[in-house]
Amino acid sequence: MQKLEQLYATLIEQIGEDPTREGLVRTPHRAAKALGFLTQGYQQNLDDIVNGAVFTSDTDEMVVVKNIELYSMCEHHLLPFVGKCHVAYLPTGKVLGLSKVARIVDLYARRLQIQEQLTKEIAQAMQEVTGASGVGVIIEAKHLCMMMRGVEKQNSVMSTSCMLGSFRDQQATRHEFLSLVRSNTEL
Repeated sequence: MQKLEQLYATLIEQIGEDPTREGLVRTPHRAAKALGFLTQGYQQNLDDIVNGAVFTSDTDEMVVVKNIELYSMCEHHLLPFVGKCHVAYLPTGKVLGLSKVARIVDLYARRLQIQEQLTKEIAQAMQEVTGASGVGVIIEAKHLCMMMRGVEKQNSVMSTSCMLGSFRDQQATRHEFLSLVRSNTEL
């Protein structure tokens, strides 16, 4: 943590600011702490996140968890991207505890990467944990690297998907998932 703080102090100095200025004195500490939180996925693993919350079930109908808030950082500019993730799977004798789906999303989101890779990692993890006959993941996100710099487009949304097993092979399964994600049912 101390090395990160020193790096942030140097960064502040290199952009032309005074790291000893009153408003910036504790900034290296806060920034290092924030970066540690935003990248905590590197200190976690799938087994610990799931923690045995895979349960026997005779259901074979699609399970969908949609609108999971997502915060990550792009590996190209170290700027955030923010959005939502929709995850579905077709159980084959096992279901995953509901909160674990969101925790799996966070596990991979809290690392530096591109959205395409994040989508794939979540899908593969869900497949590994549940042994499902199919998994579908869709992420819709706004990227600050595109909003704050470069082309500065405020309303662009990037959508990515990864379909595994029956979600890839069976059009009806994929269509059901997509229609459930598009439905605007409010509780």
